[in-house]
Amino acid sequence: MVYSKMATLYDRLMVDAPYDDWVAVIQEVIGSNTDRQIKSIVDFGCGTGVITRKLAVQGYDITGIDVSNDMLELAKKESDPSLSINWLQQDITKLSNIPYMDMAISCCDVVNYIVNPSDLTDFFDSVYRSLNNNGLFLFDVHSLQNVEENYMNNTFADVTETAAYIWYCQPSDQEGEMFHELTLFEENQSGKYERYTETHHQRTFSVEYYKKLLGNSGFNNIEVFADFSFESKNHIQEGERIFFLAKKNG
Repeated sequence: MVYSKMATLYDRLMVDAPYDDWVAVIQEVIGSNTDRQIKSIVDFGCGTGVITRKLAVQGYDITGIDVSNDMLELAKKESDPSLSINWLQQDITKLSNIPYMDMAISCCDVVNYIVNPSDLTDFFDSVYRSLNNNGLFLFDVHSLQNVEENYMNNTFADVTETAAYIWYCQPSDQEGEMFHELTLFEENQSGKYERYTETHHQRTFSVEYYKKLLGNSGFNNIEVFADFSFESKNHIQEGERIFFLAKKNG
């Protein structure tokens, strides 16, 4: 999905997103990895680059990749020129010439936008090929239970000082597949609100299916936890957001 009008509103509407929790998980993963010092990171589906910038500030050599040029332009605009960030516009299911890296991340359920199993395989294959030996791959998805119980046929809304949205989640015939019907309102210079609509398509699969595809791509030592906590490893079936940590053994 290429964010269009949503790109200009994204950060305003995501102001309460737990970005620091994602960064804390990434740091915990890096700190517990003794097989390779993590220096270079690629952020797949970086959006407006909030997490990318937070990691760059901590000294990592980081690349942010996103399919949306509008998102990347906002990311560049918000970035301190002194930070060394490489921004690339690419579809993460059709990657080419991406830099070798010690760690790959894909946060904020970006992987749920990959709805076709063959595209998911292509993405995992590309990440595996580009990881250095003993490199790490961390991503998160919505759990099937979360999608079925908390998203399907539900409506959400939020209002800020200059923007608002109404979001309806339309189910599909496929398990774990949903269409987000978004109606966006943005205040213009005259004080009136302009209305836009977008549809976002996501799908989630079972934990075992993601693990199978990761294994097929060559990953091993696959760990699974939920809701930003490594302590949840024995209770992932109760989680809303599932994290996968996979390693490319050297």
